[in-house]
Amino acid sequence: MPAVDRRLLRHTRSTRAMMLLSVVIGTAQAVLILLQASLLARIIADAFLGGLDIDGLRGPLAVLAATLLGRAALAWVAEVVAQRCSAAVKSELRMRFLDKIVALGPRWLTGERSGELTTLATRGIDALDDYFARYLPQLVLVGIVPLVVAARMLAADWLSAVIVVVTLPLIPVFMVLVGLTTKAATARQWETIQTLAHHFLDVLAGIGTLKVFGRSRAQVETVRRLADRQRRTTLATLRIAFLSSLVLELVATLSVALVAVSVGLRLVDGRLDLETALLVLILAPEAYLPLRLLGTHYHAGAEGLAAADRLIAIIEQATPEPGHEPADPAAGLTLRGVTVQGREEPTGPGALDDVSLVIEPGRITGIVGPSGGGKSTLLGLLLGTVRPDRGQVLAGSIDLADADLEGWRQNVAWLSQDPTLFAGTVADNIALGASSDEVAVRRAAHAARVDVPLDLVLGERGDGVSAGQRRRIALARAILRDAPLLLLDEPTESVDPATERALLESLPAAFAGRTVVLVTHRPALLELCDHVVHLDRTAVAA
Repeated sequence: MPAVDRRLLRHTRSTRAMMLLSVVIGTAQAVLILLQASLLARIIADAFLGGLDIDGLRGPLAVLAATLLGRAALAWVAEVVAQRCSAAVKSELRMRFLDKIVALGPRWLTGERSGELTTLATRGIDALDDYFARYLPQLVLVGIVPLVVAARMLAADWLSAVIVVVTLPLIPVFMVLVGLTTKAATARQWETIQTLAHHFLDVLAGIGTLKVFGRSRAQVETVRRLADRQRRTTLATLRIAFLSSLVLELVATLSVALVAVSVGLRLVDGRLDLETALLVLILAPEAYLPLRLLGTHYHAGAEGLAAADRLIAIIEQATPEPGHEPADPAAGLTLRGVTVQGREEPTGPGALDDVSLVIEPGRITGIVGPSGGGKSTLLGLLLGTVRPDRGQVLAGSIDLADADLEGWRQNVAWLSQDPTLFAGTVADNIALGASSDEVAVRRAAHAARVDVPLDLVLGERGDGVSAGQRRRIALARAILRDAPLLLLDEPTESVDPATERALLESLPAAFAGRTVVLVTHRPALLELCDHVVHLDRTAVAA
């Protein structure tokens, strides 16, 4: 069982403060444990052998009560600190994870399973709560309390201290042996959870298509089978956790029993006084308790550690260093010998091979070509989310590989093939990331021929409107940004002929003064273009 996952600590600054506070709290708790044991031993010895009554023990009892309150207060402070630090650490990890996904870009995402990434960003990171809030603070106590207790026992009764020192290492040995089995079982459980989540999300995303073809009920059995596999792996992991806890409890109990037998025999023989015997018997369980709790907390955080392997692997993936050169779309765009290889196959869908193209500023350039010919990849290159394997994408004389992409994207408006809408009003979705001026929003909505009330409340992903209406709302958002470079991927997809004719009347005014790159297969929309380019992976032809 690993003591600390250094990869997680390397990516979480908040953990350092938590560990420092845990050291301080652990030291204070160790001191109070010794004080509590000494007071209890003295009070009991004085009451039974010294014949003192309550009045005579009033002072020690008051100190004992204060000590107990102090331990309770420290336990509360430790819990609060651990929970707050854990929340900060999870938030930091989640932001690092999401930032890395954005930095890796859509090209990387095409080869990933969305359900697994979603589960990792939610349940996977949340499962680390027990690791940070329980396991790491307990690890600090393991390094402090047993040593302090053993030292005090050595001063009081060296034989009992020797028994504790000899038997204490047995618990970590069993923890390591059990931990290896737990890690493998938890990894299988996490893999099953990810598979189930990915399949379930895919079913939900395609439920409409499945119902059309009468295949929705067939997926029930698949989900049931995956859920049953997840249930069996979870139960197997729980069995290991319960059995390991039993092993640790037995080891600790037998070790304390050895101390108790040794103390009892010497107490009967008169070789040990009552106060010392009581002190040793009270301290012995405290020496083993931190290690027992450590094993319990490790099992509680094991799922999070299983998810951390994949999480850290993604966070540590190399990404190109960001550039700092300012780039202006008004300077014109040029592709020189650009090659983009498919992620799975060099010539797969979306690949480009030695493409050269000039996009003149202030003009509308239409892009046509077969499905998989690289049209969306071209827009990704211009947006800066896809980097060429060879060649250059230039804004004027500035290579986008060296450009400040955050500043560049401030000057770009983009309509994707699958635009995303959020829960909120139609007006909120149009104004996202741009002006919230009501007049400007209405003007953009009119230009995009949005035919639903602007105060209509949408559900997640635009639930409540049709596919064509979602696309027009997203088009209005792109128009409202008033960016000098407008990238549009099939803006009239899922739009009826009458609405398309209305768009053809309003879009020229919305495009005026902008550089527009328009991917479409609609002949009527191509008539708006100043220049039409045919793109088919390996060639560009006007």
